[in-house]
Formats: sequence, C-alpha cells, structure tokens
Amino acid sequence: MQGLRCYNLLSDDQFKLQLTPTTTSPLSIDASESTQMRIQRLITENPVNIFTRSNCFMCDVVKRLFYSIGVFPTVIELEEEEVADLAAFHEHSGGGDEEVPAVFIGGSCVGGLENLVALHLSGHLVLKLVEVGALRSGNNGVVGL
Repeated sequence: MQGLRCYNLLSDDQFKLQLTPTTTSPLSIDASESTQMRIQRLITENPVNIFTRSNCFMCDVVKRLFYSIGVFPTVIELEEEEVADLAAFHEHSGGGDEEVPAVFIGGSCVGGLENLVALHLSGHLVLKLVEVGALRSGNNGVVGL
C-alpha cells in the first residue's frame, strides 16, 4: 500500500483531463499508521474492499463480478511484500491466513474468489451488499461474465 494513490479528475480551461493527487481521501496514507491499522481502517471505512495483487486473474474475476452486479468496491492493490502483511492481519484477527484476492463486505472477511462465488450462487451476496449499503435493493444482481 506504499504505492497507493488516490486521484481526482479535473478539467482545465481547455477541457483536458488532468489528474491531481488528493490529500483528504480515506485512502490517504498516514506514515505513523502501521500496516495492520491501515488495513483495519480501510475495511471499516468502506463497505466493500478487495485486496488484490497485480497480474492476478482471480482478482480480476472478483472485480468483474462486483462490477456486473453494479457495485464498485474499494480496490487496494498490494505489493508482493504487503501480501504477507494482509495474511498476518487475517491471522491476528482470527480469520486464518487468507491470500489475495481478499474480499471484505461490511467490515467482515468474505474470503477469496471461491467463497465470493459460493455466496453469490446461494443468493446471499446481493442481500449482503444491500445490507451494507453498497447496492440498492432494486438491483437484481444478474451477472453477465
């Protein structure tokens, strides 16, 4: 999460889009905050979080599943050495040694791709997303992967 940056899209007088770093984002990094504290903060401040790693096809499938339902989760791409920090967080919080993708909904760990798909196929994923306010109840959760 050292490389994590948030950006706002702005347009200038010539209608060109430019990216400017934000300083008030909930994803902003506080140097005095430990990695485990940062993970906990992100999980509690955002209704749906996915901890991913670049070039991970399972992470892409998880993101596509949420997008197809109409949910746009907070995606935190971890560096390779930070994956161990996430595993340590899981172990410390009693969740086992989860690897990425790691999905958190409403502050609790759902698990990885297999658990997320099982939750969706059982019909409970959309209900859980509505419950945490990430999805309006009018959405039927039809997936077109």
